[in-house]
Amino acid sequence: MKIVVLAGGISTERDVSLVTGSMIYKALRKKGHNPVLLDLYLGCEDAAADIFALEKDWSENFGAISEQNPDISAVKALRKDNPACVVGPNVIEICSQADIVFLALHGQNGEDGKIQAMFDLLDIKYTGTDYLSSALAMDKAISKELFRKYKIPTPKGITVCRKEQQIIEAWNIFPCIAKVNCGGSSVGVYKAEDRQQLDAALEKAFGFEDRVIIEQYIEGREFSIGVIDGEALPVIEIAPKVGFYDYKNKYQAGTTVETCPAELDNNVARAMQSCAEAVYRALRLKTYARMDFRMDHASQFYCLEANTLPGMTPTSLLPQEAWAVGMSFEDLCQRILDSSMEKYGKSEALA
Repeated sequence: MKIVVLAGGISTERDVSLVTGSMIYKALRKKGHNPVLLDLYLGCEDAAADIFALEKDWSENFGAISEQNPDISAVKALRKDNPACVVGPNVIEICSQADIVFLALHGQNGEDGKIQAMFDLLDIKYTGTDYLSSALAMDKAISKELFRKYKIPTPKGITVCRKEQQIIEAWNIFPCIAKVNCGGSSVGVYKAEDRQQLDAALEKAFGFEDRVIIEQYIEGREFSIGVIDGEALPVIEIAPKVGFYDYKNKYQAGTTVETCPAELDNNVARAMQSCAEAVYRALRLKTYARMDFRMDHASQFYCLEANTLPGMTPTSLLPQEAWAVGMSFEDLCQRILDSSMEKYGKSEALA
């Protein structure tokens, strides 16, 4: 198949996306497909015609994930045409030639449904869920409303804007988490032990977005569960060696201990998997996603959020969960392709 792996962009998760895209691109080549790896924002200066006939390694310039958030202003300075446009040169033309676009984007203009909606209008097929469910999952305030409606346990929390000082001052649950409403990869996520730390955390979080979630911090253990076609994979536990599961601990090798399947009572594990499947249904998700949980010392678990385009980096969780049931990284990519094509009613052999 001719496949565009679309990565990069200009979200705060750009670096993660580039590595995800590179990994997927290499896996698809091993599966015998004809993939092209593109940066959504920087695009491709080569002529779009016959792009799939080029003999080149499209991943050679895609780097590793640093400990710090990417410098988006520096990325924008690389654009030669129109830096205000999130779609780079020839991206649409090349994607239109593909049988399907494998979305390796994360964060804004990737997981929020905007690219999916654009592709729907252009009749371009893509992997993963649709624009509506992407938007529902990306907006944590809406997600939490749906969690409560469907009785899915989630930490107590409020959504605030910078000017809502009275609401902020009324918050009295500590420790707590302040996080951006539409972020991901733990960018813009801060833990606060008291009022002073919360004020500092909010100042940082408001630097990313105008809306911020303040929610109860659940003392205990952290877990994640992938769901493919509505069925949960094994539970994985994430235990950072220092601090909590922030951006650095997520993507720097050796900073966390990850156990899959997690060491849990079978009943608790199954209940958490059922909850992940309930989240999948509540958010109207399709194809695949990953749900994040925390569990307190009384074995009560809470869903934090859903990720509609989970990371596929060397340290990412979904590939580890798939491996636990005997599914290699290459097979996982193929499974996502197969499921995504079935979404369009195209079930012919893809390999």
